[in-house]
Amino acid sequence: MFPADVIPLQYQALLLTDECRMAAFETAIARTVTPGMRVLDLGAGTGVLSYFAARQGAVVTAVECEPRVFDAARSALRAALGDAVRVVRADARHYLPDQPVDLVMCEMLHVGLLRERQIEVIDGFKRRYPGRMPRFLPAACVQAVQPVRHDFSYAGYTVAAPVFQQPGHRQPRTVEAAGPVVFQRFRYRDRLPSHCAADLRFRATRTVDVNAVRVITKNLVAPGVDWLMNYLVVPLAEPVAAGPGDELRVRFSYRPGDEIPALTDGLTVDR
Repeated sequence: MFPADVIPLQYQALLLTDECRMAAFETAIARTVTPGMRVLDLGAGTGVLSYFAARQGAVVTAVECEPRVFDAARSALRAALGDAVRVVRADARHYLPDQPVDLVMCEMLHVGLLRERQIEVIDGFKRRYPGRMPRFLPAACVQAVQPVRHDFSYAGYTVAAPVFQQPGHRQPRTVEAAGPVVFQRFRYRDRLPSHCAADLRFRATRTVDVNAVRVITKNLVAPGVDWLMNYLVVPLAEPVAAGPGDELRVRFSYRPGDEIPALTDGLTVDR
């Protein structure tokens, strides 16, 4: 078994096949990184972000703790770039570089800031780092939520379990009860949130039994470069009937890095 915040090698490959993610980071790094820049990649995974940065002429240190992922990153980076990237096996939550850096890359991200340790890692780095604070990539995060009705039935068998959806694709199982509303936004260079919390009111646009909410997370990777992560649809314990004009109140609170049940167990929607 892997700890909840460790992404094993077989799942790292899924990240590499996410064309939107790859394009966003490749473009952002090309726009941000210049030759000679010192770059630290915290939680480097297979090292692809380090690869993008080294191609721009940066001096890169990649930090990864999971043994098989570390071995894969070291092997792939050496095959692609020789010794251009220093690969360190260490816990990103505690690692501190021995020299100042210009840019910190950290993509320990999950929709809703759930499961992975993005906030913990960057907050710890900022508290320990002794010099002038570097830039961060991604630079900022925006989170939104909306009430929906989702069909959790499969071949006549109903399982109300959290579901991921690809942005930009038609979602015939999901009916929006109202449009999304932002509940959180922040820049990584500023004070980081201790909780992801919402107490929002929506006006229903149609007659619908709301049985879920959809969480939407957009990362502002660099100026002019956004990455919209997969949506997360989480079920309610009981549906709430609503008609056009009815007010719906959505509330929840969890800590960044919590598991998905921390959201679902405390989620309430009232009319």
